[in-house]
Amino acid sequence: MKLNEIKDNDGASKDRIRVGRGIGSGKGKTGGRGVKGQKARSGVAINGFEGGQMPIYRRLPKRGFNNIFASEFVTVSLGRIQAAVDAGKLDASASIDAAALKAAGVIRRVKDGVRVLADGELKAKVSLEVVGASKAAVEKIEKAGGSIKLLGATESAE
Repeated sequence: MKLNEIKDNDGASKDRIRVGRGIGSGKGKTGGRGVKGQKARSGVAINGFEGGQMPIYRRLPKRGFNNIFASEFVTVSLGRIQAAVDAGKLDASASIDAAALKAAGVIRRVKDGVRVLADGELKAKVSLEVVGASKAAVEKIEKAGGSIKLLGATESAE
């Protein structure tokens, strides 16, 4: 095989349809746009336009709001932490914080902090330093002989 012999598989990519190039092409004259009217012209953007009637998105009332100051936490289950400890990605004897979880690949990004939830079983004796945890998660950690330190949301944002 030579570099000049390399080509894509047959049917891997479609050829571009050349529109408006004569009746013989099958896409001549109106170029697949139908006949006349607003949509046959270029530069038409009529999404949500209802022929002059008040559009539905303006007839319906606005509701709720998006709180731009709300904290967004990354949730981690106890089962996920146990799996990482079993795989040797997390050191159970050392203190486990957001940076350690990120380094181990348990979480992708820290956001405003890490919150631990009680899904799954925890057998390892771990000491966690996280922003938040559910009551059930705290109970499971302490039952396994571990400890949990809850940080303020402002400390973990650093």
